[in-house]
Formats: sequence, C-alpha cells, structure tokens
Amino acid sequence: QVQLVESGGGLVQAGGSLRLSCAASGRLVNIIDMGWHRQAPGKERELVALITRDDTSNYADSVKGRFIISRDGAKHTVYLQMNNVKPEDTAVYYCYARVSEFRINTYWGQGTQVTVSS
Repeated sequence: QVQLVESGGGLVQAGGSLRLSCAASGRLVNIIDMGWHRQAPGKERELVALITRDDTSNYADSVKGRFIISRDGAKHTVYLQMNNVKPEDTAVYYCYARVSEFRINTYWGQGTQVTVSS
C-alpha cells in the first residue's frame, strides 16, 4: 500500500506560479513512476506530467514549457512547478504513483484544487 498526500493548491492569477507537492509513504520499493493528472469540471481526467524512477519526465502538450515535474527521492516527494498558468489550467490535480507489486497498481491522492483567475 502507498499513501499520497498532496498540498500546494489554491487560487492564482493568470501568468502567476504555483507549486504542488505530493508526499508518498508506505511500500515505496518498486515505484515505476509518479505524476499528476487533472480533471476540470465536465471534462475527463488527463495526464499532466510524470516522472519515472530514472528521472525521465513527460508532459502533456498543453503544459510543455510551463510546468516542471521533479522529485526528491530521499523525501519520497514529487513536485509540480506550474509557471505562467492559464485559466484553462483550472482543475482538481491528482497525484498518482504506479507501483509494481504482484501486479502493477496505481495509487491516487485525494486531489487538490487549482483555480486560475483571468
């Protein structure tokens, strides 16, 4: 079992910055990757960014050049630095971790609201 606790959401003006954090605890031996999804009202959940255990990162086209994902292995924490945010970034952001156990399991955080005002 893996537990994920997110923090850092809130209200920010367009063009501003925000940093989300996701602290993982529990069985962390075989994490494949961690990252962030988001879900806006009336829309499907979408992948925003992920980072693998060898520090390879991937981003949705909509956030490339604006968002940066990073991790602190010692603290088992993943960060999402959100720069030059836009109103369309408004969503609930969910941290996830994919873990190889007897099978591959995906764990989710409770979500944190990010609201970008224009």
